[in-house]
Amino acid sequence: MPQLSAHWPFSPKSTPFFYGWVIWLLSTLGVLFSIPGQTMGMAVFTDAFIDGLGLTRTELSMAYLLGTVGSSLFLTRAGRWYDIYGARLMITVSSLLLGIMVAFISISDLLADGLGGGVVVSFCLIMVGYFGVRFLGQGVLTSCARNVLLLWFIKRRGLVSGVRGVFLSLGFSLAPLLLGWMILTFGWRESLWIMALIVGIGFALTSFVFVRDTPASCGLRPDGGLSDDADAVEVKDIPSVALREARRSPVFWIYCGSLGMHAMFGTALTFHIVSIFAEAGRNSTEAFGYFLPAAVFSTVMSLVASSVVDRHPLKPYLLLMLVFFITGAVGLLNLQQDWGFWLLAVGFGAGGGLWGVTSNLAFIRFFGPLHLGEITGLNASLTVFASAIGPAAFSLGLDYFGSYNAAVWVSLGLLIILLMAALWVRQEEVIHAEHG
Repeated sequence: MPQLSAHWPFSPKSTPFFYGWVIWLLSTLGVLFSIPGQTMGMAVFTDAFIDGLGLTRTELSMAYLLGTVGSSLFLTRAGRWYDIYGARLMITVSSLLLGIMVAFISISDLLADGLGGGVVVSFCLIMVGYFGVRFLGQGVLTSCARNVLLLWFIKRRGLVSGVRGVFLSLGFSLAPLLLGWMILTFGWRESLWIMALIVGIGFALTSFVFVRDTPASCGLRPDGGLSDDADAVEVKDIPSVALREARRSPVFWIYCGSLGMHAMFGTALTFHIVSIFAEAGRNSTEAFGYFLPAAVFSTVMSLVASSVVDRHPLKPYLLLMLVFFITGAVGLLNLQQDWGFWLLAVGFGAGGGLWGVTSNLAFIRFFGPLHLGEITGLNASLTVFASAIGPAAFSLGLDYFGSYNAAVWVSLGLLIILLMAALWVRQEEVIHAEHG
């Protein structure tokens, strides 16, 4: 399939500034507009789906699990599509289809009634909806939007990714509050329609017009300048590792495991936030209020880490991230105490800020850019799979043990194991920090 000309409908070389900053903006918006497929985008609709579809909380969690696990099976292939077709086409198509799937979820209860109703019908319909938004939102759109920025900057890759992470931390943390307000103001169905229009039409068209795959395709080079400059850098000239080699590296699995652990634990916390806080004797206002201090800690940590990460290896950032998540887990076990609340906010907030920095840079630093889509696609597959397990595991823990603490203890143990493995394994970067 031929690539769309990078000079249509205009040439990025004609802009009076480096076009990479436009890509930075679109990359940031792309991840933010994946929110309908992220946990915080769906979690605020949980009670509405339970009422509208006639499902129990555990049944809805299982539908989320199966839909998300199913979506994870196709993300490595989607990463390969990114390597073949580029970010422009992939971001446009995934945005359009994400909007369609959000619209589908908005009428899933009506479709269930039209098909005769019942738990099985409702379960299958919402599972299909979850599959679509998770595959297209958290999976394809997020990965493509994140990857495209890494090809436009080299020397300042960590800094620009970190600054993007600040806006993402704020956006993701405030999204539940905004969506909650929308549901109260417009209704849950109408709120889904608004999201579908913004993502499926607005951002899809914007991406088609303004996204460009690489600076070289536009006659530019990373970080600014023209591609015929003496010090131009092409993707094919940068050391890279194929997926089959990456899979044999323990470093790949340590980073996938650590990033996936945050997805599993953090998704479960977000999905059951009201119920978890209620178990600790706290109300829903306190539950949603947790996101604000967590966002502040995440933003501060992201700014600090991204300002220095380009000059340092990534291993200390991974270790510190795991330490913060362990701190957050201890806070969650003691949530009924004020100090427990703040340990949770600091741990998951600061840890989340480091997660953004680490996830942005890990795979391009250790394995290079040439097969980035396929490698990050496998990581996305594992991360999405982990995020599917979290809500169901916590829900089953509540059903069988009468408390969320059992699932938290298991998560804490896994975090400690990952920390010990990360300390022990040698981590050699293909692209050294001082070279971007």
